[in-house]
Amino acid sequence: MSLLRMKDIRAMRPEELREKLESLEDELMHERGVAAMGGAPPSPGRLRALRTNVARIRTVMRELEIEKERKGGKKSKEENA
Repeated sequence: MSLLRMKDIRAMRPEELREKLESLEDELMHERGVAAMGGAPPSPGRLRALRTNVARIRTVMRELEIEKERKGGKKSKEENA
Protein backbone atom coordinates (compact mmCIF):
# COMPACT_ATOMS: atom_id res chain seq x y z
CA MET A 1 0.00 0.00 0.00
CA SER A 2 1.56 3.22 -1.07
CA LEU A 3 0.59 6.65 0.11
CA LEU A 4 -1.76 8.59 -2.09
CA ARG A 5 -0.52 12.03 -3.00
CA MET A 6 -2.67 15.01 -2.16
CA LYS A 7 -2.69 16.23 -5.77
CA ASP A 8 -4.00 12.82 -6.87
CA ILE A 9 -6.68 12.87 -4.18
CA ARG A 10 -7.76 16.40 -5.07
CA ALA A 11 -8.06 15.34 -8.72
CA MET A 12 -10.69 12.72 -7.80
CA ARG A 13 -14.40 13.39 -8.05
CA PRO A 14 -16.45 13.30 -4.80
CA GLU A 15 -17.96 9.92 -5.76
CA GLU A 16 -14.49 8.47 -6.29
CA LEU A 17 -13.38 9.87 -2.93
CA ARG A 18 -16.29 8.19 -1.14
CA GLU A 19 -15.61 4.85 -2.84
CA LYS A 20 -11.88 5.01 -2.10
CA LEU A 21 -12.52 5.99 1.53
CA GLU A 22 -14.92 3.08 1.98
CA SER A 23 -12.48 0.56 0.51
CA LEU A 24 -9.58 1.89 2.61
CA GLU A 25 -11.65 1.79 5.81
CA ASP A 26 -12.71 -1.81 5.05
CA GLU A 27 -9.10 -2.78 4.43
CA LEU A 28 -7.97 -1.07 7.64
CA MET A 29 -10.70 -2.80 9.64
CA HIS A 30 -9.63 -6.16 8.21
CA GLU A 31 -5.96 -5.57 9.05
CA ARG A 32 -6.82 -4.51 12.60
CA GLY A 33 -9.06 -7.55 12.99
CA VAL A 34 -6.28 -9.90 11.91
CA ALA A 35 -3.93 -8.35 14.46
CA ALA A 36 -6.56 -8.48 17.23
CA MET A 37 -7.31 -12.15 16.58
CA GLY A 38 -3.68 -13.02 17.11
CA GLY A 39 -3.00 -13.77 13.47
CA ALA A 40 0.19 -12.94 11.69
CA PRO A 41 0.80 -9.33 12.62
CA PRO A 42 0.40 -7.04 9.64
CA SER A 43 3.16 -4.70 8.72
CA PRO A 44 3.03 -1.61 10.95
CA GLY A 45 3.96 0.45 7.91
CA ARG A 46 0.90 -0.83 6.06
CA LEU A 47 -1.40 0.15 8.93
CA ARG A 48 0.19 3.58 9.08
CA ALA A 49 -0.19 4.07 5.31
CA LEU A 50 -3.86 3.06 5.48
CA ARG A 51 -4.56 5.47 8.35
CA THR A 52 -2.70 8.27 6.57
CA ASN A 53 -4.62 7.73 3.32
CA VAL A 54 -7.94 7.72 5.18
CA ALA A 55 -7.02 10.97 6.93
CA ARG A 56 -5.96 12.62 3.68
CA ILE A 57 -9.18 11.67 1.92
CA ARG A 58 -11.30 12.88 4.85
CA THR A 59 -9.38 16.17 4.83
CA VAL A 60 -10.05 16.75 1.13
CA MET A 61 -13.71 15.81 1.53
CA ARG A 62 -14.05 18.34 4.36
CA GLU A 63 -12.30 21.01 2.30
CA LEU A 64 -14.80 20.41 -0.51
CA GLU A 65 -17.68 20.61 1.95
CA ILE A 66 -16.45 23.93 3.35
CA GLU A 67 -15.93 25.32 -0.15
CA LYS A 68 -19.46 24.29 -1.11
CA GLU A 69 -20.89 26.00 1.98
CA ARG A 70 -19.03 29.21 1.19
CA LYS A 71 -20.29 29.26 -2.38
CA GLY A 72 -23.80 28.47 -1.18
CA GLY A 73 -23.88 31.66 0.86
CA LYS A 74 -24.20 30.07 4.28
CA LYS A 75 -23.06 32.28 7.11
CA SER A 76 -20.21 31.19 9.29
CA LYS A 77 -20.60 30.70 13.04
CA GLU A 78 -19.00 34.08 13.72
CA GLU A 79 -21.46 35.88 11.45
CA ASN A 80 -24.44 34.23 13.14
CA ALA A 81 -23.36 35.43 16.61
